[in-house]
Amino acid sequence: MEALIAGGGVAGAAAACLLGPRVTLIEREAEAHHKICGEFISHEAQSYLARLGIDPLTLGAAPINAVRLVHGDRAACAALRFRGLSLSRRALDEAMLAQAGQAGAGLLRGHAIRSASPAGLEADGLGRLAAPAVFLATGKHDLRGARRQPSRAAENLVGLKMYLVLHPAQRAELAGHVEVLLFRGGYAGLQLVEGSVANLCLLIDRARFKAAGGTWPGVRCYLEQDCPHLTRRLAGAAETLDRPVSIFRVPYGHLHAPGPADWPGLFRLGDQMGVIPSFCGDGISIALHSAFAAVAAHRASDAWAYHARMRRDLKGQIDRAGWFYRAGRARPGLAVVAARAWPGALRWIARLTRVPPWAMADL
Repeated sequence: MEALIAGGGVAGAAAACLLGPRVTLIEREAEAHHKICGEFISHEAQSYLARLGIDPLTLGAAPINAVRLVHGDRAACAALRFRGLSLSRRALDEAMLAQAGQAGAGLLRGHAIRSASPAGLEADGLGRLAAPAVFLATGKHDLRGARRQPSRAAENLVGLKMYLVLHPAQRAELAGHVEVLLFRGGYAGLQLVEGSVANLCLLIDRARFKAAGGTWPGVRCYLEQDCPHLTRRLAGAAETLDRPVSIFRVPYGHLHAPGPADWPGLFRLGDQMGVIPSFCGDGISIALHSAFAAVAAHRASDAWAYHARMRRDLKGQIDRAGWFYRAGRARPGLAVVAARAWPGALRWIARLTRVPPWAMADL
């Protein structure tokens, strides 16, 4: 076995597609499942997926042609310079894992990975598996022996995601748009995915989460009180999950710096490499970009060069996204006023928070 992949999300599955029979992927979930994610697929992500033989449109992805920034009852809208797509991670990840299996990669599902080390991975039901290289693609979850060392403390934010069937009139108004909704204590993204279901994915600071009772009904009530626009969107909507998907304390702005804890055969992918604020919608692109770059560096047996490259490729993008994220949270009303006064602002921000074309050019 040439390599092991820890995690079967976008980054891990992409690496498995590229490495084929030379790799074994270990995924803790035995079946298709939901993940907390905005589920926006940018032009850059679509390009990488096409190279893997995956077309989100055949999976039912919804087209996204415009972005709408909302605070309270005020909104600013701008057309995107590219056609985005929206597809649930449940559908996308399963399609990618199926593609990896067809490429010959070994898939071991239903095994929680406990630790990583130069000796390989240790997983429930499998014991220790050894390989010269380990691709760490466990998303926002760290492994013992290979934990990230964030450059800044994670914010005290709770992430929640719920799928909803909107009233037909509201679904028609939302169609073709991704809405970024700014509210006191956080922000949310709303867009349609396959089957005309809407994904409402949000971050809210823990103090407001607790003040809302620490429950999804309480948070939904708080959001509807603070954002009349969202109140209209959710009028008559039916929730499709028993409870929201959730996560806590995501280290936005993290960009991995190689250090003594990294051994020569360790390649960090996706959120293990860098974590961009979710409002910009480029997390899936970063995951795919890291997979392609890591596989190329693995062929040259140079993990250090890979991590150095990722810092060069992603630093400006992640730093700019962090600045816009903090500015939007600090003055949400001003952000909407500025976007309405300068219609090109949202397109400009979208361009500055994408994986840069020069970074993709030689992969």
